[in-house]
Amino acid sequence: MLYSVARRRILKSMCAVGALVAATTFAVPSWAEGKPGGTLIYLEKQAHTSLYPPAAGFYPNGGLLNQITDKLTYQNPQTLEIEPWIAESWDVNADATEYTFRLRDGVTFSDGTPLDAAAVAANYDAFGLGNKALKQTVSEAISNYERSEVVDAQTVKFHFKAPAPGFLQATATPTSGLVALSTLKLSSDELGQAPNIIGSGPFVVASEKLGTEIQLTARTDYAWGPAKLKHQGRANLDGITILTVPEDGVRIGALISGQGDFIRQVHAYDEAQVKAAGYTVYGAQTRGTTHAVAFRPSNPLVADLKVRQALLHATNSQEIIDTLFSDNYPKARSPLSSVSAGFVDLSSDLTFDAARANALLDEAGWKPGADGIREKDGQRLSLGVYESLNYARSKETLQLLAQQWKAVGVELKLLAGEAGTRTKDDLDPLKTPLVPTKVERADPEVLKSQYYPTTRDQLRQKGGKGEGTTFVDTDLNDILDKIASEPDTSTRLEYTGAAQKRLIEQAYVIPLFEEPQSFAGAPYVKDVAFEAVGRPVFYSVWLDR
Repeated sequence: MLYSVARRRILKSMCAVGALVAATTFAVPSWAEGKPGGTLIYLEKQAHTSLYPPAAGFYPNGGLLNQITDKLTYQNPQTLEIEPWIAESWDVNADATEYTFRLRDGVTFSDGTPLDAAAVAANYDAFGLGNKALKQTVSEAISNYERSEVVDAQTVKFHFKAPAPGFLQATATPTSGLVALSTLKLSSDELGQAPNIIGSGPFVVASEKLGTEIQLTARTDYAWGPAKLKHQGRANLDGITILTVPEDGVRIGALISGQGDFIRQVHAYDEAQVKAAGYTVYGAQTRGTTHAVAFRPSNPLVADLKVRQALLHATNSQEIIDTLFSDNYPKARSPLSSVSAGFVDLSSDLTFDAARANALLDEAGWKPGADGIREKDGQRLSLGVYESLNYARSKETLQLLAQQWKAVGVELKLLAGEAGTRTKDDLDPLKTPLVPTKVERADPEVLKSQYYPTTRDQLRQKGGKGEGTTFVDTDLNDILDKIASEPDTSTRLEYTGAAQKRLIEQAYVIPLFEEPQSFAGAPYVKDVAFEAVGRPVFYSVWLDR
């Protein structure tokens, strides 16, 4: 089934979808759980970019890597406990500067090479230190990494320059998927080609039509899934066909007409249609930071705390949810999602209060101009923002936010530009005073990933990636450093709470809602699972048809 064929059929026959659904409705036979065989047709909204594991934060990258790579450990998506996988057991010293893992015997990559201590060490040296010659970047999930040590064939030890309490959880994420030594020798450019990625996972890449289609086949000798999973042995499916289908209507039409089995990115306004056709909608939780807008205080227009506070109180996030989303999108109560470790409820500081917003802008010296937009010293309070192509309904969210801010005299303009311009502008606070943002990770260190100057640096601090920035918050950065280096769990969670409070007290961030990853599947697609931040796992999936 090729994407182009599916697309043509749907576009020409959308009026016949009802008839097609009726034609494909049948009585499902009663099979034993885990019936083997069949190929899953999975429709993905976006093509993958890089399959270097630390790039797995981009969902299409992580969604593919989840099927073809294994991890040292497994994070239970319900309890968030770290459980054995490729590592049978592990020890951590008292200050979290040394981690020792003992590996399962007999694990191999799909090219036949062993997944042993030497291979694990090479993977983490790449993830923890990067490789400039190959353009392989350091993983944002790994802090303070110093070196690896191969103790014996099945035992590897990692040393850190400072405490690294988040490292154990990092070993369970798609950004730490283990790949063969031959893959690690490739440049970043070559790692965009799926057949080049040799993992030890339950599926292997059979073929790729770059940007449109990937064929995965089950590895028949796979025998090392996460130790506590009910399903063991090889995958139930014989294969997975991943088709890139950007158009929302085409993906949904293909699903409910029987031309696809499972799809990613179902907008809230399409949920009722999908459910009415008898299909299942999945709102997979994405632990980490909430969908928010973050300010760049180096920009003079948002340098004043009162202006940022005013915009926070001019924001009616509940109206955004009621207008654009569904119950799968809870209202944000903090910069961190409510299902994340260390979450602190800051609802009382995130109130919609237009009167307070107006008063704060008055105090800051911004007065309404002839067209209602506030002015000060001859300058209009006009802010530009780019939509995020990776977030659900980002454009509509920002348009509604613009209406809300206009009511208190602030103009928010949606900027347009090709990808290169957007990327360059995003580094310049003078061109992008704010940005829609969120990051997924089931560990408090996600806050450092998002806001620290040398990681994603969403506030564009001095010393980070932006040029000509003057703003820096040493108090916030100190707290973020402590989250990444405090070995005591309870103290670490206290710092996590302090970081959330600092972000809101300084109005650096306006949390809007908790954004899930939305999927839909046919009723015969059984045992779909998602890891802790919402990427699909097809290892246990079977087709009951």
